[in-house]
Amino acid sequence: MTILTYSDIRAACPQARSLRLAAADLNGIPRAKRKPLPAGASQVAGRYPYSALNVDILGHDIDGSPLVFATGDADAELLPTGRIWPMPWLANPAALVPVSMYHQDGTAFAGDPRHALVQAVSRLAAIGVTPVIGVEYEFFLLDDDHRPAAPPGMPARPYAGDVLCLAQLDAFDAYLSDLYAACADMDIPAEVASSESAPGQFEITLGHLSDPLRAADNAWGFKLAAKGIARKHGINACFMAKPDPRVSGSGLHCHISLIDRQGRTVFDDGRASGTPALQHAIAGCLEALPDSTGILAPYPNSFDRFVADAHAPYGVAWGYDNRTVALRVPPGPRRLEHRVAGADANIYLLLAVVLGAMARGLDAGRTPSAPLTGNAYDQPLAEIPRTQPDALSRMEASKILPDLLPPMLIDNFLRTKRQEARDLSTLSSSTAQDALITTV
Repeated sequence: MTILTYSDIRAACPQARSLRLAAADLNGIPRAKRKPLPAGASQVAGRYPYSALNVDILGHDIDGSPLVFATGDADAELLPTGRIWPMPWLANPAALVPVSMYHQDGTAFAGDPRHALVQAVSRLAAIGVTPVIGVEYEFFLLDDDHRPAAPPGMPARPYAGDVLCLAQLDAFDAYLSDLYAACADMDIPAEVASSESAPGQFEITLGHLSDPLRAADNAWGFKLAAKGIARKHGINACFMAKPDPRVSGSGLHCHISLIDRQGRTVFDDGRASGTPALQHAIAGCLEALPDSTGILAPYPNSFDRFVADAHAPYGVAWGYDNRTVALRVPPGPRRLEHRVAGADANIYLLLAVVLGAMARGLDAGRTPSAPLTGNAYDQPLAEIPRTQPDALSRMEASKILPDLLPPMLIDNFLRTKRQEARDLSTLSSSTAQDALITTV
């Protein structure tokens, strides 16, 4: 919780004439209010219903949710998280203030995904370590017919492979340049951009930070900027995990290391294998992986990404510099790359379960199975759930997940996902696809 005033907003965004108070719901979708930017130096705050953070991807209340009619659809307090972002994708200057949800007595609302991450970070702090986090987002640029966007002056290439294609980077230079400028204005460290495996698919990395909440906020803000700048260019930035079954999916890879109170990494001692702490963290993540798959793959379509030989791992395994496994230890200073989540995952919930799983592994001092070498897709491995119903059933029965997320949040999430699956199944495939492509 941070105290911000309207004077702070005017100082950070001098041209702004309106502001948005926005929080991430369970799907990571911003739920917001727009208001004029008033004069004076009063404190920034607001209210909206608890139920606003627990609506489905179609924007509907959750049937039978205890947050809606059972409580009179009561209001919660919205308090700033500390960031003030310009919104350069809008024609009229505006500021966006990310907020979190609190009860009227000032205690955190357990159904807010950002608070779940706070809880996981606090658990690691109690052990004496702080996460250093870097994020890689993959996404598609699509036209309004959901085909790969064709750059000006170039024909569409719907099913061509474009791994590290210089021509594609250059063709979309106007969009990428505007996106980088927006990230600079928002103080989001966007770094390397790569053309990925399909036409119109890109990956952008966000710089490593030793403030995990700021890293998660940056990832959430990056997604807002990528989508907003795309609409400014007349196209769509789509973070759906698998918008087209004929091409590769989009992942959300998280690189995580831990530092102690003296700022020293606890995963790297100069040996190729890394430290025992690295092994313990890996063991914790592997143990939690099947039970948390519903968080990492939040929609029925998300599971379409888990196919062999597609750089989307589904075997419960780890290895050194191996992109076919769920947990990769890259070359260089030892860190852990978690590779399972799709780009459609809620970054706050993703990091909450991964960091919480690391803490469990460190607490227990477990040792993982041997590192895997070779192609994980060709080897007999335990697998994560491969369909959403199986993932949600595993989540509901889990003895591990309640140690990583508040029980209220788990219940709200399960209600949301089951309602989405039900309602999306009643739509035509094209309408359901449209709902996900334009929203996620």
